[in-house]
Amino acid sequence: MISLSQLIGLLALLLACHASLVTPREWPSNNLQTRALPNAPNGYTPEQLDCPSIRPTVRDAGDLSDSEKKWLNTRLGNTVNPMRDLLQRVNIPNFDGPSYITRNENNRSALPNIGIAMSGGGYRALLNGAGAIAAFDGREENATSPGHIGGLLQSATYLGGLSGGGWLVGSLFMNNFTTVSNSLNDPSHTVWQFDQSIFEGPDKGSIQLLDTAGYFKTIQDQVSDKAGAGFNRSITDYWGRALSFQLINATDGGPAYTWSSIALADNFIQGDTPFPVLVADARAPGDLLISGNTTVFEFNPFEFGTWDPTTFGFVPVEYLGSNFSSGQLAPGVQCVRGFDNAGYVMGTSSSLFNQFLLNVDTAGIPKFAASFVKDILTPIGRDNNDIADYSPNPFYGYHNSTNPNAQSGRLTLVDGGEDLQNIPLHPLIQPNRHVDVIFAVDSSADTDTVWPNGTALVATYERNLNSTGIGNGTSFPSIPDTNTFVNLGLNTRPTFFGCNSSNTSSITPLIVYIPNAPYVFHSNITTFTFSYNTTARNAMVQNGYEGATMGNGTVDPQWPVCVGCAMLSRSLERTETRVPQACEECFQRYCWDGTTNSTRPNTYEPPFKGQTLVESGAHGLRRNGFVAVAVVGLMALFI
Repeated sequence: MISLSQLIGLLALLLACHASLVTPREWPSNNLQTRALPNAPNGYTPEQLDCPSIRPTVRDAGDLSDSEKKWLNTRLGNTVNPMRDLLQRVNIPNFDGPSYITRNENNRSALPNIGIAMSGGGYRALLNGAGAIAAFDGREENATSPGHIGGLLQSATYLGGLSGGGWLVGSLFMNNFTTVSNSLNDPSHTVWQFDQSIFEGPDKGSIQLLDTAGYFKTIQDQVSDKAGAGFNRSITDYWGRALSFQLINATDGGPAYTWSSIALADNFIQGDTPFPVLVADARAPGDLLISGNTTVFEFNPFEFGTWDPTTFGFVPVEYLGSNFSSGQLAPGVQCVRGFDNAGYVMGTSSSLFNQFLLNVDTAGIPKFAASFVKDILTPIGRDNNDIADYSPNPFYGYHNSTNPNAQSGRLTLVDGGEDLQNIPLHPLIQPNRHVDVIFAVDSSADTDTVWPNGTALVATYERNLNSTGIGNGTSFPSIPDTNTFVNLGLNTRPTFFGCNSSNTSSITPLIVYIPNAPYVFHSNITTFTFSYNTTARNAMVQNGYEGATMGNGTVDPQWPVCVGCAMLSRSLERTETRVPQACEECFQRYCWDGTTNSTRPNTYEPPFKGQTLVESGAHGLRRNGFVAVAVVGLMALFI
């Protein structure tokens, strides 16, 4: 991640390049269905209700929850056929992948356990990550064709998201775990319509009934009702409500849609989706710096909490907002439901944007939006509420000797990437989850030219080595410094880390690092670009697809084979199966071999890897050798 001043300084209009054209990918749609689980009892306002007969409690984080264990038993069985089909298609030479899966399908611990992690980075991360998810999704048109890797999503057990990557994961799940194609081509023009920024609100029509003034008044009223019910408000309340209008296919941004409702969806119950996890960091109001040993919290369909040895506990996410003390609800205390609003959870994982909202120059945005920023958001920011407020603190009085928030009635969270761990690896490397391989899609803006340079991997590696013990038994492969990433080109193509598991003393997942890189489009658009026209949006997604497939196998025809080898790597070790020669060649090609070059690199300006998408029009795209910017929406605020 880079500073706000650096990001703003990068915004400029650029000259058109002289590149050959490539046909934009078609994104067919089967229609986006309105989700049927808006289960909060009173819209956006949390409400106190009678507790269930078995009252919720805070549990120790020594193991997976019983709910997750039960779900895993179903999901792991459902990954067998997709893995078998994918290995059949990638066809590892001189190795019968489908037969290997069949031989081991009754021994779940022998089979591959796959995780996918989508980094932060605002709309850039959402769109680049969407391209990768589309490439991994066997439901997408042509995703199972030669050179493609569709079916990886169906083979995965866990899907993590953070900030913009969290918007992607949350939006897909809040819309029935739909496809990227359906999101791009929603016939109701409700979701992923990023030509209208959050300062303008959605186009009036279809299921959205509000003009700009009505949009802001609705958001204001919803948050005010929450405050009127006795709950603290923060800028994340407003930010999350605005995001919901773009990400959830429901009238008024679906104020009654909760994160816990994912666990009630039939496709999740039946194990037909991965397990979604979003990440946020603990941070006290007014603190400016987040250290590497800050407590990292996760939101999953069943629980909210942390594996870290500080708080080391989980609470049912459905009952956030309830007044827990020492892990219990006192007799007579009611349960709160509806606090875990889906937009609020997605906004929590991306609250870095709160500082942008506080500092935005109101010139150039609609008058009502300018008044909203000036009169409502700015005073909240002065009170240091540029956080997400999870009060009452569910971990009050819990693990008093280690929990830094044990004596505070407030628990405040921020963007999960503020500790530089901008890829949500933390929940996926927990030993209790036994993940073998993590496909880590990095859309970070680490360099001055808004490309990733491995900072997120370095941060997770260093945290794991932290002398405070914050890693708490997690194991992570060795990662070189960021200069080495650039100098050796590890951030220009997929790279494997942890290929030799014997180098670590405990089980360590293989990391398949997939960095944002220019395949068909300069996708290094700044984090604080809030508006994309349709051609820019689709170009970003297509570039992400090309990056995940290495140009559909045109950059390296053996890439699908290497994906199959990465999937199988730890499983082959457990079953003491000889590694196929083709896999040995893949590991030779893609594994980091320990070489470093820590000299300061020149300005990072990666060349195109394929033919270039060039679009034109009123909201066209212009680029020079290193940066592309969509000339849309809130650009006027920065130039």
